[in-house]
Amino acid sequence: MKLGIGALGLFSLLLSSCLKDTSNYVAPPTALVTFYQASPDEPAMNLALNTNQVNQNPIYYGDDIDYFRAYAGQRTVNLFFTNSLNTIATAPVTLVANNAYSLFLANTSAHPEIVLLNDTLNRPASGKASVRLVNLSPDAPSVDLKIQGGAILVSNKAFKGYSSFLPISGQTNYTFQIMQTGTNTVLATLPGVTISNGFVYTILFHGLANTTNNGDKLAADLITNAYFY
Repeated sequence: MKLGIGALGLFSLLLSSCLKDTSNYVAPPTALVTFYQASPDEPAMNLALNTNQVNQNPIYYGDDIDYFRAYAGQRTVNLFFTNSLNTIATAPVTLVANNAYSLFLANTSAHPEIVLLNDTLNRPASGKASVRLVNLSPDAPSVDLKIQGGAILVSNKAFKGYSSFLPISGQTNYTFQIMQTGTNTVLATLPGVTISNGFVYTILFHGLANTTNNGDKLAADLITNAYFY
């Protein structure tokens, strides 16, 4: 699910979804986690937290899983091939109750890395949206996020670098450019994107600078994290 968050906020969403309709049962505390497969040369895979598989269908490069509830505390992220169950990557993570997280598989199949970001999902001001940049291209130079013909929103983010969520005018059509830092070189473009009031977005830069495979080349995606109503 993309998070639709009302006036009571994220904590209310998590709490109301975790209480059974009885007077004496309270479910264990949970966090919210979303996943994006950003490792360009990996085959189909599955995602599990500890031994609990999350996905129903195989996950391919560029696929994502909307926010799902996960038990809070120390968990182990396991990514494994769908056809052999051999491990691709594994990493311990700590999930704090009532927090939201973005989980990524990054880098290449030779050096897979699990990246976990805490998603601070605050309501944008009236007439505004929020956007952040995440750089998961392992061989590209440091990058800036720029509005075509306008301002630089984020500067100098290297591989695994990311910005906070920044305010931007809503109900507006933008062309976003991922620029090599300090130059006019455009590495990837998101053309004609409509940004809506009250929405929270991630612009994900991924892919490889040095590849002959068109499907693995540098690209940018717009991910909707949440919307406030």
